[in-house]
Amino acid sequence: MSSILTNNSAMVALQTLKSINSNLADTQSMISTGKSVASAKDNSAVWAISKTMESDVKGFKAISDSLALGESTVAVARDASETVTDLLTQMKEKIVGAQESNVDRDKLQTDINALKDQIKSVVGAAQFNGLNLVQGTDDVKVLSSLDRSNDGTVSASDIAVSRYDLSSTKGQLGTGVGIQDLSANITSTSTTLDNTAIRDDGAAVPTDADITIGGDASTSDFSFDINGTVVSFAVGELSATAGTAATQVADAINAAQIDGVSVVANGAILEFSSTSAFDEISVDGTVTSGTGSLTADVSLAERAESFTFSNVDVNKGDGYQMAIAGQTFTYVASEGDTMEDVAKGLKLSVDGGEIDGITTEVSQNANSEWVLKIDNDDAATRTVTITANDDVNENAVVSGGLQGLDLINVTTDEGADAALENIETLIDSSIDAAAGFGSAQGRIETQNEFIGKLTDSLKSGIGSLVDADMEEASARLQALQVQQQLGVQSLSIANQAPQSILSLFR
Repeated sequence: MSSILTNNSAMVALQTLKSINSNLADTQSMISTGKSVASAKDNSAVWAISKTMESDVKGFKAISDSLALGESTVAVARDASETVTDLLTQMKEKIVGAQESNVDRDKLQTDINALKDQIKSVVGAAQFNGLNLVQGTDDVKVLSSLDRSNDGTVSASDIAVSRYDLSSTKGQLGTGVGIQDLSANITSTSTTLDNTAIRDDGAAVPTDADITIGGDASTSDFSFDINGTVVSFAVGELSATAGTAATQVADAINAAQIDGVSVVANGAILEFSSTSAFDEISVDGTVTSGTGSLTADVSLAERAESFTFSNVDVNKGDGYQMAIAGQTFTYVASEGDTMEDVAKGLKLSVDGGEIDGITTEVSQNANSEWVLKIDNDDAATRTVTITANDDVNENAVVSGGLQGLDLINVTTDEGADAALENIETLIDSSIDAAAGFGSAQGRIETQNEFIGKLTDSLKSGIGSLVDADMEEASARLQALQVQQQLGVQSLSIANQAPQSILSLFR
């Protein structure tokens, strides 16, 4: 049926043309924006995912900036640490030169003082944007990543960069309520320092450590091995009388001038003494033939007193202090310190006090405990008073990593000897700092490279979700343009259909 009121063909053609125009508009928008999903109405799920990923990309860009800032800061600290190491090495050269007595030590000390000032200048200037990693003790966190979990929550990750304090700040014990006594962590052979030789068991009666000659010494071969130096007597070289034989043995051993060892004959008894500061000396007597005899071997302990530090954890603010001859020597632990640092720090302080006759040494015992040995070669007896506490209130002043630098003095024999040992501790501290900063810088560089690659991957993923396929869009545009032209023609034909009804009325 034909009707001039309702043109079904025109309506169909019009709807088709509208659909074509809508698709053509979408295709043109896709071509102009380059996106297949430009807004939430295009595909709400994909659009939401892409926007979340785009926000992460912007976050990672900020993280990359943070890593670049952190890397630069650590690089400055590493350069400073390496420079301090070079300066300390130059100082060591001066100290080695001061070991000779016929050099101008005052001029060498002047050079050393100049190097000290330069080290302080480097440490003070080693800052980037106001942050100095070679001063202070608190770790610095560098933002390194944003981690998104399955439920959508986001958490930040950091790279912790440890500070290495290369200042020469003198430590100060904490005070106040809550301070706990840590002096039990130090055990000592004695807190009285004198120049008395100690026998093998430290007993008050000297004869407990002596060797007694018995029998007919003239019939025997005798041999005494004193720390590798052998003094021997063949048959007939010693008197048959034990007392005379003991005198002969004592004279021969003393004539050998064995370092740190002397012996006197008291009747038939050989009374050995040691003036060795830090070495135990063994005396092994052997009778290989005849009727002569020896009561026992002896072991002569070192003259120095030992202060042993227990194998316990050291916390920031833990302080250990020794008072000797009216002077106090303090070391307060920094973050990450161990008992090795405490023992060596106290040694640096004691050596800097330059007390007449006092020398020190740090070593480990059989239990891997660190031991500070203090020897007194002066006639005056000194007493050591030990104070140690933890700083639960955090009001202590921690010792700088180069504490003792200011105390290096090579103008005396004792000072030159101590400086040669202590400079190694200072160099080790600066090397540890440079190595630590180098490791941190390498990690930050690696993380920054990863963040760059991760950002590129996210951008690629976003593109695969929302970017338009331009080849497909171009081909679709041409097809839709042809469809549009045909649709217009179809609508035109459909609109002319009612004209045919007029012919029926003519």
